[in-house]
Amino acid sequence: MFDFLWSLGAFIIALGILVAVHEWGHFIVARKCGVKVLRFSIGFGKPLWRTTDKQGTEYVVALIPLGGYVRMLDSRVDDVDPKDQGVTFNSQSVLKRIAIIAAGPLTNFIFAVIALYFMYLLGVETVRPVIGNVQPDSIAAQAGLPRDVQISKIGEREVKDWSAINLELVSHIGKDTMQVTTYIESNMSQRSYSLDLAGWQFDPETQSAIRSLGIEPFRPAITTNIGLVAKDSPAELAGINKDDKILSIDGTPIDKWEQIGEYLTGRGGDTVGVMLLREGREVPVMVTVGYREDNPQVGYLGVVPQSEPWPEGYIFTHQYGLVAALGAAMDNTWRLMTLSVEMIGKLFTGDVSVKNLSGPISIAQGAGASAGYGLVYFLSFLALISVNLGIINLLPLPVLDGGHLLYYFVELVTGKPVPESVQEVGFRIGGVLLFMLMAVAIVNDITRL
Repeated sequence: MFDFLWSLGAFIIALGILVAVHEWGHFIVARKCGVKVLRFSIGFGKPLWRTTDKQGTEYVVALIPLGGYVRMLDSRVDDVDPKDQGVTFNSQSVLKRIAIIAAGPLTNFIFAVIALYFMYLLGVETVRPVIGNVQPDSIAAQAGLPRDVQISKIGEREVKDWSAINLELVSHIGKDTMQVTTYIESNMSQRSYSLDLAGWQFDPETQSAIRSLGIEPFRPAITTNIGLVAKDSPAELAGINKDDKILSIDGTPIDKWEQIGEYLTGRGGDTVGVMLLREGREVPVMVTVGYREDNPQVGYLGVVPQSEPWPEGYIFTHQYGLVAALGAAMDNTWRLMTLSVEMIGKLFTGDVSVKNLSGPISIAQGAGASAGYGLVYFLSFLALISVNLGIINLLPLPVLDGGHLLYYFVELVTGKPVPESVQEVGFRIGGVLLFMLMAVAIVNDITRL
């Protein structure tokens, strides 16, 4: 229940920030262009809070936090006093209307730069992308990619951590080949490998892009020492403590952590003898193995293992100074923008399945997870969603900013506005298409639960 409330809270905060940023872009440019703004609303439905400024603009926070809007005076829908005709939206020049509509997505992109800028200033702890293992007969193995080397480039782009590599791998979906450059620090040498992607099968619901190629990131070895004992677990009830080392179970020596799970399979409810090493002496305990009621074959003790320490230099803080952070933030934002456009294109070509679309449930889970890791990770999440919000709003669907911009560019070229009847048909078609996309995304979210 706590996880649900945490994710919901993080989602509402994230969406509130991003909607406010987007609508503020429309609002501030409308004001600069001399348009009268009637309402600035975050959310829809019943107002929870409202106030009005000296210029007559009403500011509202509404009950349903799934969007927002800026309502401008418009003689096509409002009864306008003759003296206010010059401050209506529809009376503005086409260039001013384009600027007002484009300001929303543009502000989302600017916000992403700001969020990433502060992320790089604060610094984000990350792991060097060193290959721990390569699965036999995988795409990586067939290309001859070795283990114990660091990946430095995917294609022509430098990568400094696994997160950046994941982005670049996703950008290669649908391509025939991919160049991976590795770096060996001991002799400062680099080497490139060409991966054949013709048979690449990647399902983001079951595995990461990295592992789908047969690449296993380096992780310190897991020991048989206890790092955590769950409260009220079989282990705690039996007297097993943190930092104990499991030597054997029922007399069977335990050398690897995986052996524990294998031995406990099918023993749910049984009592087993566990020999521990505690502060230099052997301590025998009897444990009644726990099990899940829906799957009695999965036995468990309720313990988490300790790992060997990371080698020196493998974990580092990705951080820049005041000037360099801005350049990194702009570069990262541009990459997110281009990658988002590429993914939309691949949806139409079939290289990316509509099953990969995510809706509000997935976004809420992402918001909760990133907020749980800390501020810098939440800033990264906000930047990603802000870019996606900006790109989606630029799609040429009449109900979105991109659809309005399409009409205005037609007007700019022809010198005449698109007929109201044509716009109305476009809004209806766009609404249906957008509803279908949202329905698919929500169904995908539900099937992932």
